[in-house]
Amino acid sequence: MVRGHCLIAALLQMSAGISGVAAQATPRAEGGERSITLAEAIRLSERVQPDVIRATADVRTAGASRRSAWGAFLPTLSASSSASDFFSEGTSRIDPSTGQLTSGNTSNRSISTSLSANVDLFTGFRRRADMRAARANEQASDASLIDARFQQALTTTNQFLDALAAAQLLRVRESSVRRADEQLKTSVAKLRAGSATRSDSLRSLVTLGNAQLDLITTQAQLVAAEANLARLIGESGRVHAIDDSAFYRVQPVIDTQALRVEAESRSPRVRSAAASAAAARATVSAARSAYWPTLNLAANTGWNGSRADDYDLQNQRQVSLSLRWTLFNGFDRELTIVQREADLDVADATASDAKRAVQAEVITWVAELDAARTRTEITQTSVAAATEDLRVQQERYRLGASTIVDLLTSQEALNQAEVYVVNARFDYLRAKAQLEALIGRNL
Repeated sequence: MVRGHCLIAALLQMSAGISGVAAQATPRAEGGERSITLAEAIRLSERVQPDVIRATADVRTAGASRRSAWGAFLPTLSASSSASDFFSEGTSRIDPSTGQLTSGNTSNRSISTSLSANVDLFTGFRRRADMRAARANEQASDASLIDARFQQALTTTNQFLDALAAAQLLRVRESSVRRADEQLKTSVAKLRAGSATRSDSLRSLVTLGNAQLDLITTQAQLVAAEANLARLIGESGRVHAIDDSAFYRVQPVIDTQALRVEAESRSPRVRSAAASAAAARATVSAARSAYWPTLNLAANTGWNGSRADDYDLQNQRQVSLSLRWTLFNGFDRELTIVQREADLDVADATASDAKRAVQAEVITWVAELDAARTRTEITQTSVAAATEDLRVQQERYRLGASTIVDLLTSQEALNQAEVYVVNARFDYLRAKAQLEALIGRNL
């Protein structure tokens, strides 16, 4: 009898020790810990993540390139002014600033100013091709920015869901620990009353220890998920994800064919690849323009004056029209064209592959969305059934009609069912986020 009391005391002490370890491992909210919604997390991550910032900079650069291509149709203007002090030693010389003849051993100060303009009248259609390429590059940059924002939203959403799922799993693990602890106490009480064996208490203790190990693992996962979420939004420490009932509204069954058609037309990835191919096609036209002659018109007007004529400014004007035609340049033009055509082939293949990849991913994630919806329904039913089964087994065990093995099996089944329902729920949300990133809009 003394031995039995010692065993009971040892079991209670071990249970208290395990609970104490778990309590120490439980992460406590720090005073400065921040809570954030998914919309806020996405907005903040766009402001600090390099991919979105880089895509935004590319849009500004593409806009400047388009303005530069348009500016090639306009004349260039330049103004200049100079002053000089000319000294001639010995024989007479020509003043380089004024063009006047000066006698030897004299000095002369002069000033000059000029205004010149230059415009290309014909460039072999190169400017039009450059303009098309610049517009296509701008469209590609705009689409790339949209894609970067949706991809960043996807990354942030997944990390947010990881933090939220870890928090929900933590509650599931805590419930498992409470059930295991209550079962251990029941087993110890029955052992005291002589209606249970020591094996029942020992098995209950093992179950409690396993539940505590799962709890500690989930606690570490929660810390890591919240720390990574903080990094994504540009903060340090940990950020708590705020749950929202809107997350768990199940979408109606999606028409895969309609979604594929929509993805082909508005997917940021497809639009960016198609615009890049259009830009590559325009650069081929620009390279072929080198076979054409170029026609240039230039005009210049200037005023010169010197001390010799009391700085009376004399005007000089000049207008020139020049034609330049490169007949042969060592096959450099041919090399450039071949390179541009090779780039075009790659761009066309990339655009086609992007369209096929989006179609394949739409099919994949729609299937995953439907599967996750079905898994959620099944697991929710399983939780309800496992909860009722555990209640029955607890009552049967209390009355001595079932064994500890039956009770612990039912308890483990409920634990797994609760974990499965959390996983299924967040698998659905991740699949939905993937589809939204593909088509470039919210479902």
